[in-house]
Amino acid sequence: MVTYVVLLGPPGVGKGTQAKLIAEQIGLPHVSSGDLFRENMKNQTELGKSAQAYIAKGELVPDDVTIAMIRARLSQPDCKKGALLDGFPRTTAQAEALEKMLAEFGGKVNKVPYITASERVLVERLSGRWTCRANGHVFHEKNNPPKQAKVCDFDGSELYQRDDDKSETVVHRIQVYFEQTAPLIAFYRQRGTLVEVNGAQTIRAVTKSLLSALKK
Repeated sequence: MVTYVVLLGPPGVGKGTQAKLIAEQIGLPHVSSGDLFRENMKNQTELGKSAQAYIAKGELVPDDVTIAMIRARLSQPDCKKGALLDGFPRTTAQAEALEKMLAEFGGKVNKVPYITASERVLVERLSGRWTCRANGHVFHEKNNPPKQAKVCDFDGSELYQRDDDKSETVVHRIQVYFEQTAPLIAFYRQRGTLVEVNGAQTIRAVTKSLLSALKK
């Protein structure tokens, strides 16, 4: 059986952290559009250069670029039994394209957990986030501070604040997310696959809620 899970949630809700934990628990590869874009941007590929201009402004990457990237990833051998998608789709157009794509792979979206939190919580989480320049380890100046300011605990590399985590773009990112994805939430709710999970809980509690939702 081919199983696909789409994990939804606004920037700062902890979706990436939960995706990695949940994917391991349910035995599916974690496919993050954000990670794929960052890899391409780090390597300065044509896709990376194109995506960087949009992401730096807190805007969504055009559908054709994103969909082609996801198709290439889902075509790899480790996704033969399915995948947990994180960061895609973000619009109903992308969701419809995903449905057609997954049908070709012999599957469909089985469940869509939607992690929620207030805008105030999201802004606080995002504007305090710092990322390791070498390997992408993430710290938070309040919730998970490094032992030494602006230095990664794991590899000693510099911690920097991504353009899309700076306070001036955080609010815009959140607004864009809700404007673009409100129809997507309705799309999956109508299909009976959406289940909401409170993202303001502790990481462990959110994980437990997500696993419970996926088992139903």
